[in-house]
Amino acid sequence: MPFGCELTEAGARFRLFAPAVEEVQLELDGSLATPMQPCGNGWFEHTAAAAGPGTRYKFVLPHGIRIADPASRYQPEDVCGPSEVIDPCAYRWTDAAWAGRPWSEAVLYELHVGTFSPSGTFRGAIEKLEHLQRLGVTGIELMALAEFPGRRNWGYDGVLLYAPDSAYGRPEDLKALVDAAHARGIMVLFDVVYNHLGREGNMLPRYWPQFLSPLHDTPWGKPPNFDGEGAAEVREFILHNALYWIEEFHVDGLRIDASHDLRDASHRHILDELAERLHTAAGEREIHLILEDERNAATRLIRDIAGRPSLCSAQWNHDMAHLRELGDETETARQGGVQKLTETIARTVAEGYGGRTEQDQRGSQDDCRVPPTAYISFLQTHDLVGNQLAGERAYAKAPLRINRALSAIYLLTPQIPMLFMGDEWGASTPFQFFAEFSGAMAEEIRDGRWEFVKRELHLEEADRERMPDPIDPEAFLVSHLNWDELAEPGHAEWLEWYRRILTVRREQIVPLLRNLCEQCGEYELRGPGAFTARWTLDQSARLTLDANLRDSTNDFAAPEGTVLWLEGEQQTPARLAPWSVRWALRLRTVD
Repeated sequence: MPFGCELTEAGARFRLFAPAVEEVQLELDGSLATPMQPCGNGWFEHTAAAAGPGTRYKFVLPHGIRIADPASRYQPEDVCGPSEVIDPCAYRWTDAAWAGRPWSEAVLYELHVGTFSPSGTFRGAIEKLEHLQRLGVTGIELMALAEFPGRRNWGYDGVLLYAPDSAYGRPEDLKALVDAAHARGIMVLFDVVYNHLGREGNMLPRYWPQFLSPLHDTPWGKPPNFDGEGAAEVREFILHNALYWIEEFHVDGLRIDASHDLRDASHRHILDELAERLHTAAGEREIHLILEDERNAATRLIRDIAGRPSLCSAQWNHDMAHLRELGDETETARQGGVQKLTETIARTVAEGYGGRTEQDQRGSQDDCRVPPTAYISFLQTHDLVGNQLAGERAYAKAPLRINRALSAIYLLTPQIPMLFMGDEWGASTPFQFFAEFSGAMAEEIRDGRWEFVKRELHLEEADRERMPDPIDPEAFLVSHLNWDELAEPGHAEWLEWYRRILTVRREQIVPLLRNLCEQCGEYELRGPGAFTARWTLDQSARLTLDANLRDSTNDFAAPEGTVLWLEGEQQTPARLAPWSVRWALRLRTVD
């Protein structure tokens, strides 16, 4: 890595890019600072023969300002503490035979490390991998891990992008989690935030002001500078961070948070360069890049003739959130908008994106070259749960029969399904918004959080007293999964339901997805809350979904082929009861 600390035969070599200062010193284990050698073009360097793994260090700027290494591999005392020298080769990997998994086999499970297991650590997550393996999960997506201020946070206030947060354990603990997952056939993907940095503890503007874009803004502040003056080093800092996770931590891919806010008007967008460099570095390994793009842009999802992604494997399909609206008595439904909502959902399930944004100008040619496996479907995510007023899950707001009908859609669609932690047993615990700040920053977080949920949920000022305090440790504690619920009959039955339906997906649907290279779905409306979707998959197999998401019976055609799953009840082969979902598969007949 060109940034940070590297171990060499001569000792530990420390490097810092600080173009805004004239001199930099290096402090090792609290001793007197040593001047670093200026190397030109804003770089400073020093090799310390006595430094090695475990040495703690800080860079000292003019006027005695002491900072952590922006490319620190470990921060044992949080963002403002010293960085620790880490030997990236010390961990003994056991996954030499691991080559990744094809994307078509993915069943994702999004989790927050700090609330997933009782200990809230990387090692604690290892203890739950067997549960996920038995469930049928083939990939875990870890919410953002970069070192953030405090001991509790969703992760999207990360400041030091190369350091896994010390609240969860040491770097070797994270490597052990990846290693253990691979041993069980489970991919690991990291959620990374490249559109902004957290503010508390972020010292970059003091010595590298060119890091922030002079041209663009995001809702979270200035993004990194990918296309202005001085952008070359910024781009390398981000690109090497992505390579770092793939190479040093053996991860199977990255999910780019709010990728639409990676603002770049240069001739080669940072996302394109990042994807190309990651695939080159991975070689024969299967790695996957996931986007979160609210513009519904499909260009980077296009497949080649063999079904391989040109750049990115998939995109979060946020339009799937509309499924929840049919389960709620929403304002849309009360105003008679069910028919329009049904069409949006049917298109979302059958084709991918269910709507078009004003900014989205892509044509039908791009749409046609994007298969359903390029979209990730879900009923819940950390955002969809955590951005409720008190972090309520969907099944706390609708009856079980409705939740099972909706779940049967997203779990068996030819898109890639993603569970949010605890979905598989109907966890009763909420997932609230939480952070650890003090003083003015804490008040700013409280006020900002309220303004966000008030706008998103159409609340009144009087509702504020019902919002949990995001700074109170209780918001973090109540968000921990309660694994004891698995011993309770209702939750155990829900878990068994998830295992059975994922078995159907693995055995009947996944073998027909691998070579898809273009859009292959269509839909037909059957009335408000009711629709049919069909896909032509590999081997000319025909998959059909009949969904009656309403409180009355509805007519459908008789099922084609074998019924794979019936959720609810069919009164006759051509008539489904309220809140019933039927999946059928017709295989090509061989002459």
